[in-house]
Amino acid sequence: MRLAGEARRLVLAGGSGFLGRALARFFAARGWDVVVLARSAPAAELSADGVLPARWVRWDGLRQGDWAAELDGAAALINLAGRTVNCRYTAQNMLDIYTSRLDTTRALGRAIRQADAPPAVWLNSSSATIYRDARDTPQTEAEGEIGKGFSVNVAQRWEAALGEEDLPRTRRVALRTALVYGLGEGGVMQTTDTVVRLGLAGAMAGGGQHVSWIHDTDFCRAAEFLIDHELSGPVNVTAPQPLTNSEFLAAYRQAWGATLGIPSTAALIRLGALLLGSEAELLLKSRWVVPQRLLDAGFTFEHPSWPVAIDDLVALARTHGHAGR
Repeated sequence: MRLAGEARRLVLAGGSGFLGRALARFFAARGWDVVVLARSAPAAELSADGVLPARWVRWDGLRQGDWAAELDGAAALINLAGRTVNCRYTAQNMLDIYTSRLDTTRALGRAIRQADAPPAVWLNSSSATIYRDARDTPQTEAEGEIGKGFSVNVAQRWEAALGEEDLPRTRRVALRTALVYGLGEGGVMQTTDTVVRLGLAGAMAGGGQHVSWIHDTDFCRAAEFLIDHELSGPVNVTAPQPLTNSEFLAAYRQAWGATLGIPSTAALIRLGALLLGSEAELLLKSRWVVPQRLLDAGFTFEHPSWPVAIDDLVALARTHGHAGR
């Protein structure tokens, strides 16, 4: 249990990846005691001096172990664990995607239930792709329509797993997060920046599909806001100004000074996804998601507009490279 005067403890489950490292830096800079639960030690790419601003505790994401003691007395838990969906949806990959999300969420729920002083709030990853392909109206938490297909089912079952245990002392939030853009190893910009600078980032399949996104600073600020405010249930963690794929890529090219942007057809995207071992849905589905609950609760975004956000990130990438800032 936490003693008087001790720093608030944040447990980051599955926190060794890009988002976990961003959150560790953010909360450690604000005086939190950050604990990363991961199968392997996070890279030292976490701060300017290369020092990990967090304690690492090994876990396998399945069985109860010594890691569960870190939840006892913690102020908050954020669960990011889950195999990437950037792959072909083979039977084995789909099974791994399900189990890496559902089993870890259930293990955390059991550990919280058994804790003497459980965390007051549990933020658990979900996905903004839970909504249908929307080209006619934005999708909010209250009025959005749940879609169909494998990726939607994953998000639905993930959120259901979050609610399985009886945890009367722990508020639970499902983070329906869009693509998070920021610098760092394993971040989406490592790939997308290269595509843009090579002149390959023209409108995709006509460019009419919407893109929802969020700057990594606002993702971290939103997590802090949700810890400190009494919201529960699903929350869209996206920037408030989604835009079409055509507009998104035009601003991206302008930020890098790329004059060429070769467009691609849906058929070409499907072929490319097949060759790269990914799924075309990641680029073709229209994600028009608005963070209505965050806005209604008074959260303000530092980077609400994509052109301003990508200008900021590209300036950082030019100065620091993609390894960090």
